[in-house]
Amino acid sequence: MRNGGSAWVLLSVAFVCAAPSVAEALAAEAPAPESDPEAAMATAPVEVDGRELFRVRGTSSYPAARRAAAIAERIRALAADASVPAEVAAEEVDEGTAIVAGGRRLMLVFDADAQLESLDRETLALVIAPTVREAVVDYRRSRSRETLVRNTGLALAATAILAALAALVLWLARRWQAVLERRYRRRIQSVGIGSFRIVQAEQIWNALRRTLGGARTLVLLVLAFVYLQYVLGLYPWTRGTANRMLGYALDPLAAIGRGIVGAIPDLLFLAVLFLVTRLALKFIHLLFAAAGRREVALPGFEPEWAEPTYKLLRIVVVVLALVVAYPYIPGSDSEAFKGISIFAGVVFSLGATSAIANMIAGYALIYRRAFKLGERVKIGATIGDVTEMRLQVTHLKTIKNEEVIVPNSIVLNNEVVNYSSLARRGGLILHTTVGIGYETPWRQVEAMLLLAAERTPGIMEEPRPFVQQQALGDFAVTYEINVYTDDAKAMHAIYTDLHRNILDVFNEHGVQIMTPAYEGDPEVPKVVPREQWYLAPARAAEEEGR
Repeated sequence: MRNGGSAWVLLSVAFVCAAPSVAEALAAEAPAPESDPEAAMATAPVEVDGRELFRVRGTSSYPAARRAAAIAERIRALAADASVPAEVAAEEVDEGTAIVAGGRRLMLVFDADAQLESLDRETLALVIAPTVREAVVDYRRSRSRETLVRNTGLALAATAILAALAALVLWLARRWQAVLERRYRRRIQSVGIGSFRIVQAEQIWNALRRTLGGARTLVLLVLAFVYLQYVLGLYPWTRGTANRMLGYALDPLAAIGRGIVGAIPDLLFLAVLFLVTRLALKFIHLLFAAAGRREVALPGFEPEWAEPTYKLLRIVVVVLALVVAYPYIPGSDSEAFKGISIFAGVVFSLGATSAIANMIAGYALIYRRAFKLGERVKIGATIGDVTEMRLQVTHLKTIKNEEVIVPNSIVLNNEVVNYSSLARRGGLILHTTVGIGYETPWRQVEAMLLLAAERTPGIMEEPRPFVQQQALGDFAVTYEINVYTDDAKAMHAIYTDLHRNILDVFNEHGVQIMTPAYEGDPEVPKVVPREQWYLAPARAAEEEGR
């Protein structure tokens, strides 16, 4: 069953991908339709008071719309002149068949007009003449005082009916809301899993209220639409608008429906592409999740690279899918869609420069393996433990319990000192220097420094501490004590204990530390005798520590 399902998916993808090519081939082989100049010639309706009487053709020098407007204007002028009887007849003239009334020529019927209706010219003229006469009669009747008074009364009655119906709808909506609140609001329970609430009861109730309000608004809009169409249709000046109102409401919906029907093949392709992309992402996620758990061995691939590599490949797969899907998105070939795409691209490129730089730097840091979570590092002048690594920034926690957020682009462009990476294998070397006068034997100084190191907790026994002479200065010899530790996070505490022990050891043996400056030999050596080691408040602190 699984193999069969995969085969059906592959066949569907192949069919959708091949469908445009097959359609293009069939279109290329099909014979081109013969051009019909009569069918291509535009026509226009002759309208009076919103009523279409008939359609006429035009020429390149006298377009159909202009001709139709002139004929309609002459018919309205005839109808407005009550002194002219509404007797319309057809007369043959040299140019064609004339439609005349009261000695006025309203229009000429040509053979081209007759071809439009598949009739001969004389017959078409005999059909047009009574139509024009009826339009003239209706024009005069609709503008008579009796008709206007009657239609005004009907409009007022319709207004009263609309007000009554609107009040009834509002009353029913409030009553239904009160009934729902009284009977069912307390019964509505939150939707959740265990203690986790997915949808709160108040949200469900608000959704029901909004649904009831939307239904009320829809009913009121329908009533207002019917009222306007009826009232506007009562008067000849607005009858055309009334006749077109339904088209105003339905034409956009019809256009949307035609667009959806026409986009069905592209939508099917996008659906199949979505499924294939989703399966590919799921496979990649399973592969790298297994690599992160060390269940799948990839040569030269570190387990901590699994999640960022999956995220990177996910972006690549989604971008490729969008590139493939772009031509099939409905409306993608329109100028508006292209303009919005260009605008979005420009805004993204201008506003996301630093974000993209930080993201690229974040991936570079991950694959460079400069540091890991929990390690102590120094970035610029900041020393801290790595608590979080994101694509944009790296979070450090300092020894002062401060959180420092460093952009990855800054991390990439600065040197990074990692105190933890080698501490676990060979030990981290901590070092400090002292300046001792030339009158003190160097062997004694090195022995005292090694003794101070032995007293310091947290220092590794192997490798053993060692001392180096850094410089023979003008007034003192600079000695450097080096010790090993495998705990980089304890380095500051170890430094403190080491400095304390160096002071104690040198005081015990009466050796003066000459640094940081030396101008001359003092009369009394600058040492602290043992009996003064715990002067107040040091003694109290020592006893409290015990």
